[in-house]
Formats: sequence, structure tokens, C-alpha cells
Amino acid sequence: MRFETAALHGAQVIEQDTLSRAIPIHRTTAYLFKSTEHAANLFSLKEMGNIYTRIGNPTQNILEERIAMLEGGAAALALASGTSAIFYSIINICEAGDEVVAANNLYGGTYSQFDSILPQLGIKVHLVDPTDPENFQKAITEKTKALYCETIGNPGLTMTDIEAVGKIAQANNLPLIVDSTFTPPCIFRPLEHGANIVIHSLTKWIGGHGTVIGGIVTDGGTFDWTDPKFTLFNTPDTSYHGLRYAHDLGEMNTIAFALRMRLVPLRNLGACISPDNCWAFLQGIETLSLRMERHSANGLAVAKFLDKHDQVDWVNYPGLEKGNNYKTASHYLKNGFGGMIAFGVKGGRDGGKNVIESLKLISHLANVGDAKSLAIHPASTTHSQLSTKQLQESGISDSMIRLSVGIEHIDDIVADLEQALKKVES
Repeated sequence: MRFETAALHGAQVIEQDTLSRAIPIHRTTAYLFKSTEHAANLFSLKEMGNIYTRIGNPTQNILEERIAMLEGGAAALALASGTSAIFYSIINICEAGDEVVAANNLYGGTYSQFDSILPQLGIKVHLVDPTDPENFQKAITEKTKALYCETIGNPGLTMTDIEAVGKIAQANNLPLIVDSTFTPPCIFRPLEHGANIVIHSLTKWIGGHGTVIGGIVTDGGTFDWTDPKFTLFNTPDTSYHGLRYAHDLGEMNTIAFALRMRLVPLRNLGACISPDNCWAFLQGIETLSLRMERHSANGLAVAKFLDKHDQVDWVNYPGLEKGNNYKTASHYLKNGFGGMIAFGVKGGRDGGKNVIESLKLISHLANVGDAKSLAIHPASTTHSQLSTKQLQESGISDSMIRLSVGIEHIDDIVADLEQALKKVES
């Protein structure tokens, strides 16, 4: 099936007892066992099936399988949020004393997780400038267990050369984890360019309507976890029957990462996604390709408008040909450049404040990827916990406005920006 068809039909098997064409919502906490033997087989992984909705749910299964299909991966795990997806991905590989090398142009919550929370657990994260992939290589030590980046940094919108970082990861036998939230699989699939694990905040474009929160991790099934340095995959897990995840799963060894994440972090820490949220995300997936076409078309049009406006100092959009980012972005993004724009208004922080507070159609809130256009001032909100130095390193200025361009009529979006920018003139 082509992408658009798989987004509508992938992973669903019609239930023969109901013949429901739409995907049902399975609102249940637990599932009956056929016998004590059946229950024991499920818990020992001798047989796959439903046990408890914290671990998995039939509605969730379709979401996971459909995303894995659309990403070109081997398995996926849906979680309560994109943030939990990031955290579980790291602790599924690392323990105290281990290190990660990550790009420094990250979403503020991820930056804080890496800079403050993971070190409290004994996991050190080296944050490097991803515009030069060699910075990843320079930061790798014998303790490094993973490389991490975003496809397009939030909010600076610099695109990382995924293939170059992937080659460095492969040369050092390290998994490359990529947050591809800003580039849904209809416009970019990191697994085809050297990534091993892909993360999405489902809340954003995949859900697409600003109504539910969730995250998902896709395991490409391409990384060999049998290297002894990955202790969590090679030593017996005393909490799960002495299982060695890289060795004892038989045909499922290729998805050891996804399976361990379900059986250890998810099962025991519990950042589970609800069946209702899974259903809502499945509705979003059905129109993802169509929406991204409009997001991308509107995004490019707005970027060109802002680039010519007298009250705008600078514009960063991956699809602007004169931008420093265009060469890398055009190499990877063949089906559109998305709907995210960062721009600076004359007048610095006060100018940005005037624009934000003058918008009428565009909503001022902390989210991206909605069908509606959204705007925010990152330095005072989403990234306010960063120091002045960290803001500079992340490419965030006082004048920056982050704009998530929606799917409204382009003339209405431009008109709202035009009237707001006039307030800077006055």
C-alpha cells in the first residue's frame, strides 16, 4: 500500500463478530485469560496477547502497527506523551554512569530533561552544535550509549544532516535516536537515512487538531544490541524471569528495544496512553498527508511574505532558498518543508510582544502542529528555563517568534500577520 492508503487501512483487521468498519475503542482495564496456562504463557512471552491496558490495548496496537508501517520500522510503542517517549528511550538504553551525545538545538522540555534530570539519575548528556556533524564524533567517549537529535530543531528550525550523524553512530556502534516530530513520515522517514529509533509527539501534526496528548517510539529493528556494552540488553533481567533481551527473544530479537521498553519502563513506570487518545490519533493519521500538503504550502507562502516585510529582521524556514538551512533541508524533504517558521521582529523583545498580542486569527499558546495557526515567544515561555548562554547556543533570540502555520486560507493568515506587524510600525 502507498502511504496515503496505509494511513487509512494499515494494521486494521475487521472484527468478525461486529464487522465494524471504523476502529473500535477498547475501553477496558484488563482482559480475560482462557486458562491459567494461557495467563502464564502471556506473562512469560511464550504467547502474545492482551493482559492489562497499561501494557497494551487493541486500539493502541493498531496505532502502533500503523505508525511502524508508515515509518518503515519494525515495531512501535505508544506512550502518554512525547516527553515520556524521549525519557523512556534514553533509560531503555542507559543506566547510571552512561553518557549520551545530543544536539543542543532541542525543544526546551527535552533540553531540561537532558541538562538537569538525566544527570540526577547518573546519565550524562553532552550537548553539541549539530550544524557540524563531527561535533558528535568529538564528544563520544567509551561511556557513550546513544546519539540523539531532532530532524528540525525546535524552535530554531535548523535541520540536522541525519545521514552524516547516522554514519558516525554506525562507525561507533551506537544507536541514533531521532525526534522527527517536526517532520511526520509523509514528508521524511529518518529510518531510511541512518536513524535506528524515531520519536514523535503524536500531539502535534500526527494528531493534528490540538485535542489529545501522546507520544510514540518506532524501533527500526536495525540495531544489533548484542554488543556487551549495552548491559541492559545482555545481562539477565532479574525482574523479568532472567530474560536477556538481545538474546532470548527468538524471532523478536530484532525488536528487542521496543519490547524491553514495553516490559520494563512502561510496565513498571506506567506512562501509558489511553485507548481514547489512541483512537483520536488514528483519526489524525487518516488525513496526515493532506494536511501536511497544506501546512507546507502555507508555510512557504508565509515565509516568503515575512522575508519581504520591512518590520521583519530575519526569517528561518527550511524551504527558503536563500537560507543557510536550505541545502540540507532540500536534500531530505522532498514532499514539503512543513509549517514551522521562526522569525525576528524589529524592536527586539518589545516588538515581538507587540506582534504576539496583536494577533487575532493566530492563537497565542504553547503548542505546534495544530490545524489552526499558532504563535509563541520562546525566550519567555517554552525555553525560559534556559540561561542566556544556553539560549544563544540554541539559536534563540529575544526577538524570535515561533509560528506554527495552520491550514486556514493563506490570505487570512497573511492578513492577520500584516495587521499585527503594523503595530510594530506604530
